[in-house]
Amino acid sequence: MKTHLSARRWRQLGLLAGAGAFVAACSSNTTSASPAGSQGAAPSQAASGAGGTPVVMTHTGPLGTYLTDGSGRTLYLFVTDTTSTSTCVGQCAAFWPPLTTNGTAQAGTGVTGSDLTTSTRPDGTSQVDYHGHPLYYFASDKAAGDTAGQGLDNGGLWWVVSPSGNAITTTASGSGGGIGY
Repeated sequence: MKTHLSARRWRQLGLLAGAGAFVAACSSNTTSASPAGSQGAAPSQAASGAGGTPVVMTHTGPLGTYLTDGSGRTLYLFVTDTTSTSTCVGQCAAFWPPLTTNGTAQAGTGVTGSDLTTSTRPDGTSQVDYHGHPLYYFASDKAAGDTAGQGLDNGGLWWVVSPSGNAITTTASGSGGGIGY
């Protein structure tokens, strides 16, 4: 009897193991910092710069019109969050980096400035909120307009945000999935 696994089975096992670790990390309630060298925090740092002001604007794509930062990186809301209170901390924030600022955010095209506010995260940083929803990136989105985090269930559902502040709960063909579950 043969007991070796095909390359396809190894990939499937690897995806399942990665998905399990991803779900466990995002459902964690720990407030520990992201792992050293984590690239998860890069989008929010790049968007806000050192002491800079992040821009929140809109983009129109297969999901409709949704919020992005000034570089076109998609912004998400986490349904588990309550008004202006982030519940994504620790390892969750490594996969879903918050849009942070050292001041206020600037409203770009399609965004109403009075709907942009900030809230204080458990680690003391200021997170940009829109209509009371803390805003996040998805670390697997690599380019402007990517929406690989759309509809993922990682400790709760993640959705792109419409200009009215509501979750867009549809998915486009071929988008989303991120890690294959």
